[in-house]
Amino acid sequence: LAPQGPSMDASKKVDLKIIIIGALGVGKTSLLHQYVHKTFYEDYRTTLGASILTKVLVVDNSPLKLQIWDTGGQERFRSMVSTFYKGSDGCMLAFDVTDRESFEALDNWRDDFLEKVIPREQDFPMVVLGNKIDLSDRQVPEETASAWCKEKDIPYFEVSAKNNINVAEAFETLAKQALSRYKGIFESYLTDSIKLTPNDKPKKGCC
Repeated sequence: LAPQGPSMDASKKVDLKIIIIGALGVGKTSLLHQYVHKTFYEDYRTTLGASILTKVLVVDNSPLKLQIWDTGGQERFRSMVSTFYKGSDGCMLAFDVTDRESFEALDNWRDDFLEKVIPREQDFPMVVLGNKIDLSDRQVPEETASAWCKEKDIPYFEVSAKNNINVAEAFETLAKQALSRYKGIFESYLTDSIKLTPNDKPKKGCC
């Protein structure tokens, strides 16, 4: 058997930070509670700053601990929310299919997030959630949202936090992407460490 690297050790739990962002009132907190607690959280108090929930799951035989950051969507908190982006392994963009403005704000939320991720990665693990598909007064057609996501190569999920439609699938898709990126970074780090072995001894200079 080939020796396993530390990142491949099946017994070692990987901690990943996931952040959910989007406009005020799109249902970020409800989505999070549906995924973590399997309950519909119908409390309309605005999230101030950020709150954190954790979920342990297994993806591709790797035990994961997701630390999911729920952020406030109010414009006046935008600069504070962006300080929470640091160290994220994956980003979930949410909008409300009954609120056209929340969909049109996705570009700004995505650009703001990518600007704060260092180094800037265009293919950073990301999914988009169109929430509240259980409501009848829809303003954003599925085709419109799908086209926006396809252009940016981001998976799109039509979800309902209330009826628990596609919520777990969306989170697990993002967890897989984030785990894959984590393993890639870890392996390149190990490769670089191996390259740094002192094979080339410095030449002795004369006195």
